[in-house]
Amino acid sequence: ILFLVLITVSGKSEGSFVGITYVDGAVEKGAVCLDGSPPAYHLDLGSGAGANSWLVHVEGGGWCNNVTTCLARRDTRLGSSRRMATQIAFSGIFSNRPQFNPDFYNWNRVKVRYCDGASFTGDVEAVDPATKLYYRGARVLGAVIEDLLAKGMKNAENAVLSGCSAGGLTSILHCDAFKALLPVGTRVKCFADAGFFINARDVSGAAHINDFYNDVATTHGSAKNLPQGCTSRLKPGLCFFPQNVAQEIRTPLFIVNAAYDSWQIKNILAPGVADPHGTWHDCKTDITKCSKSQLQTMQDFRTQFLKSLNDGVGSSLTSTPSSKGYFINSCYAHCQTEMQETWFRSDSPLLNDKTIAEAIGDWFFDRNSFQHIDCAYPCDKTCHNRIFDPKDYSI
Repeated sequence: ILFLVLITVSGKSEGSFVGITYVDGAVEKGAVCLDGSPPAYHLDLGSGAGANSWLVHVEGGGWCNNVTTCLARRDTRLGSSRRMATQIAFSGIFSNRPQFNPDFYNWNRVKVRYCDGASFTGDVEAVDPATKLYYRGARVLGAVIEDLLAKGMKNAENAVLSGCSAGGLTSILHCDAFKALLPVGTRVKCFADAGFFINARDVSGAAHINDFYNDVATTHGSAKNLPQGCTSRLKPGLCFFPQNVAQEIRTPLFIVNAAYDSWQIKNILAPGVADPHGTWHDCKTDITKCSKSQLQTMQDFRTQFLKSLNDGVGSSLTSTPSSKGYFINSCYAHCQTEMQETWFRSDSPLLNDKTIAEAIGDWFFDRNSFQHIDCAYPCDKTCHNRIFDPKDYSI
């Protein structure tokens, strides 16, 4: 909730509000959200030199891994386009002002709404009459892209598929498929913000996130829509981890991630199920409240994260250094591209003296390659470390 408030507040002064578009024609093709409602997105049209350039950015919001958790989402904005705000603030990477978004401000900027609970990988034909849940995420994304192609993206000179969190994972998993839909001459690249989730054990030693993704893949029938190079070798659930798929992606890919990603610390490293006595509650609320031993556990997590990153994109770097890029800072943060303060502002996080916006812009337009990893916490004084509501006991 705090994250959404921050977007709205920054949007009032540094962004604009953009209305929703429903892809009503997709319903007859079965391309629907969890509750059967149509796909939706927000589009702010480009202008001038950016009129034929497209940024397609996918909203985040976690996943649902079984009937119970998917039912809990179905009647929210994460499962139904009927529950979505009809106007949302466009700031950060969506801003239409050059002083806040120097490289993409005049592009066609799209925010794809997330309503399937499986990073747009699901496709189950059968619908249980008792729950009326539709697991059709792959069709939803396909319908949105088809609609955008018809609105001019088929003539794109430049195109990006990006996203935040579960949407960042979407941009990795669907990167090559997105490129294949665009003209051969189009410059197409993908980048993921806070989407590089790693297969780490939690503080109790359990493989919590691994088991969770296995359930997501089973519930949504994801196997056929995950990268085949991965599913031919590994169980479908393992193909939700970028460390197992990123190396095979042929389209240029950029990873923006905090090494101490706050969502991963809260939900992969120290989920409530692994911390029944709430020992980690204060630490997850505010990194400055972590004990020495908790900080050491988080440093170990960073080490695992960097190894997973290397497994995913490392060996690709030697052959084509500019095709894979990354901005890995040592902040306690999650999703840094959609908020103005962390995307491009005078006080934004820096790495190698570049903001995230500058690093991605340099990489996209081939001005400079960018592959930088921050020193370990707490060395980076430019971070905007997240502080959560201490009364939120789901932390």
